[in-house]
Amino acid sequence: MTDAHKPVTEADLHAYVDGFLDEERRRAVELWLSEHPQEEAEVRQWQAQAAELQAAFSGYAQSSERDRTLLSTAATPSSPSWWRETALIAASLTLFLSGTAVGVYAERLLASPVTIETAAALDSLPGQSKTAFLVYASEKRHPVEVGADQQEHLVTWLGKRLDYKLVAPDLKGLGFSLVGGRLLPVNGKAGAMLMYQDTAGQRLTVLLGKNPENAETSFRFESAGSLETFYWIDGSIGYAVTGEVSRARLQQIAEECYRQFET
Repeated sequence: MTDAHKPVTEADLHAYVDGFLDEERRRAVELWLSEHPQEEAEVRQWQAQAAELQAAFSGYAQSSERDRTLLSTAATPSSPSWWRETALIAASLTLFLSGTAVGVYAERLLASPVTIETAAALDSLPGQSKTAFLVYASEKRHPVEVGADQQEHLVTWLGKRLDYKLVAPDLKGLGFSLVGGRLLPVNGKAGAMLMYQDTAGQRLTVLLGKNPENAETSFRFESAGSLETFYWIDGSIGYAVTGEVSRARLQQIAEECYRQFET
């Protein structure tokens, strides 16, 4: 089967946006997009987001010989997953962080190539985080199972279920206080959700789930209407922060969570 007749997958679309398709496959994807306006609009949005991030953080971009080593050792071109892994690693080279955060966290977030298993876990995080937010953030009487008044019990209980030394990030400096948390499934395994609220009653959630591979990824974001989600994988845990706040605001919160989760 030639490239022109292969089905176009979501992975193809990401590779197209990242510029990792050869000329023949790129033309095939563009033809497919011209016949699927909904998917084409989504791809255009991804491209605009990527351009926006590159423009915002271009002043912090640095390259090194290590970047080329990461790309060359990820996989070989003959591997079916080569372009997907390479695209994910390339995405990780442009961290969606600002200022000091780039220097502080770049080494850890570039520590290892992204496997297919990790990519699958990463792709599922924003959807699960948004679902948890929509289900629980609007709940008036029972948004959480364990309240902030039992914080020590909360983090011990959830941490045991995730086999992880969990902390509940202190976000008071950013205007959000802990409401509490609950146990919920993430990728078919025990996961955790922490909920925060500001003085106006605006809520946001932090989702944590097990990562099948011990790997790291860059910060990424996904928008769905008024909902914004920042998500990443760090070692054995995947994280996603979701809220109906501005992207810049949520990025600040996600970066603060990252700082506190790593301690």
